[in-house]
Amino acid sequence: MIDSMNIERSDSWVFDADLDRRAQVLSALGDPVRLAIVDLLRVRDLSPDALAAAVEIPGNLLAHHLNVLQSAGVIQRTHSQHDRRRTYVQVVEGSLNGLLDSPASIAAPRVVFVCTHNSARSVLAEALWRTVSDIPSASAGSHPAERVNPRAVTAARRAKLEIARKKPESIGEVLRDDDLIVSVCDAVNEELGPVANQRIHWSVPDPSLVDTDQAFTDAVSDLRDRVTHLAPRIHSRTNDRPRRNP
Repeated sequence: MIDSMNIERSDSWVFDADLDRRAQVLSALGDPVRLAIVDLLRVRDLSPDALAAAVEIPGNLLAHHLNVLQSAGVIQRTHSQHDRRRTYVQVVEGSLNGLLDSPASIAAPRVVFVCTHNSARSVLAEALWRTVSDIPSASAGSHPAERVNPRAVTAARRAKLEIARKKPESIGEVLRDDDLIVSVCDAVNEELGPVANQRIHWSVPDPSLVDTDQAFTDAVSDLRDRVTHLAPRIHSRTNDRPRRNP
């Protein structure tokens, strides 16, 4: 006969362990400023300066709130690959699962992924986007390369993705006034001048700096998580319910 008491004790121990984690996270979020910070970071990475301006608090107070969130495993800091003096703050993947309502949706007729050369991260993000949303997408670069990186093509093939274009294009040629810009490269985010477009930044490491198949596979995995998280939050102005491509 099954020992029901042992089952109950085992289930209770697992549940209590999850309760401890959730309680720590919820405690860290139990402040309006920290909750506002996390809401801002749920679909984008932001520098501390941008965060401080967005929530209208001084830098020393922001540092305190970020330390609380980092201790609870909610956020992490990463250095810009373009300017090592600059850092970005991002939500730790999975740390908020089941804890918060979805952030407000964004209206955009098209999503344009941008990086420096339009040869790896941006084209991979564009390919991933087409697997989860029917909102039109494109990609571009601030200094387009001559060709898409062969390792990106190989990584896309391994992930069963189709890269739409084989030749990189410039941002000026691709971008429209009402596009949503998603920068996947620190350099582009930091160099892109003022534009009227809505902007989201993802601080995704450049796989070409490592130049191994594994680095490109890791980039696909990172971008897949981010694209999958963002897609349900984007809707067109004529269709409020993004649909998956057939």
